[in-house]
Parts: sequence; structure tokens; C-alpha cells
Amino acid sequence: MTGTARFLSFLCSLSVAVLVLSGPSGAAELAKPKGEVLLTLSGNVSNQNAGDKAEFDFDMLHALGVTKIETATAWTQGTKTFEGILLKTLVDAVGAEGSTAEVIALNDYKVDIPMKDFTDYPVILAYQMDGERLKIREKGPLWVVYPEDDNPKLKNKQTQAKWVWQVKEIHFK
Repeated sequence: MTGTARFLSFLCSLSVAVLVLSGPSGAAELAKPKGEVLLTLSGNVSNQNAGDKAEFDFDMLHALGVTKIETATAWTQGTKTFEGILLKTLVDAVGAEGSTAEVIALNDYKVDIPMKDFTDYPVILAYQMDGERLKIREKGPLWVVYPEDDNPKLKNKQTQAKWVWQVKEIHFK
């Protein structure tokens, strides 16, 4: 891990510590979203703010720390700069457990992603591309992005199948 990556990891951990508050019972609680809910995390999550789920608006996701990935994709021309939240940081923020993250799109398309991917690679849930917020017609508002240019072994059809766009929910199992 490079010095920059370690520093970004530290900042993300610090942001998670600020976002996750300790409640009176000692259980962790997440702040509630104040804006439009962009993402719901369900399943094996221990830090919740909406019944047995965790909901995030844009500001909450952004507060967890911004990670940038520059990579080419199979769906865009040239190298793009993506900004978003490390999925590893999101997993930590909600205390998610299990071996699989089922990523669900707005059209109910679903893909199972091994949670090991989030520790092995800096996979992000992108909300911006080239400085612009992702819109629904442009694969937004959230898009799973792998750092393919930094990890050539990720340039394959199996990894491309995990690039879920228009993400609305992640179910941990």
C-alpha cells in the first residue's frame, strides 16, 4: 500500500468514526439521512438508521471520504476519473458481515460481489465521473467501479459483470 493509499485509508476511517456514534446501549448508530436517500444497505448490517437497514443520502456518503480512481471502462471512451466512497469503508461504517454483497440496481438487476473484492482492491461506489455527478441516464446515481487500469488482471468479463450501475441497494449475506 502506498503512502497516499494509507493516508486515504486513515482519512476514511476517521470519517467513519465521526459518522458512527455510540448510543447509550453501546451499539453503534448511524445518523439519519437529511436529503434524498440514494442507497440502502440491508442484510447483515449491525449499524442501522432505518429499522433493520442503513440509509444514506449524498452528504452521508460524501462524509465517509472521497476516493478517486482513474480508469478506462468498457462503457466509456478514454480514461475517466471517478469519485466515490470505498466500498470497504461503507462495509465498515455499517458493520456489514458475510461473504457476499448483492448489489441491486434501480431496474432490480442484481449481481453478487464477493466482499473479498472490497479488501483486495480499492473498489468504489462512484457518484461522480470527470467532476460531474452521475445522472440516472449516465449510469448514476451510483456505479460500482473497479480500478482496472491499476490492476490489469481485473480487465476481464467476470469483473466487468460486477460494474453495476444505477445502484440503489446493497444486501449483505
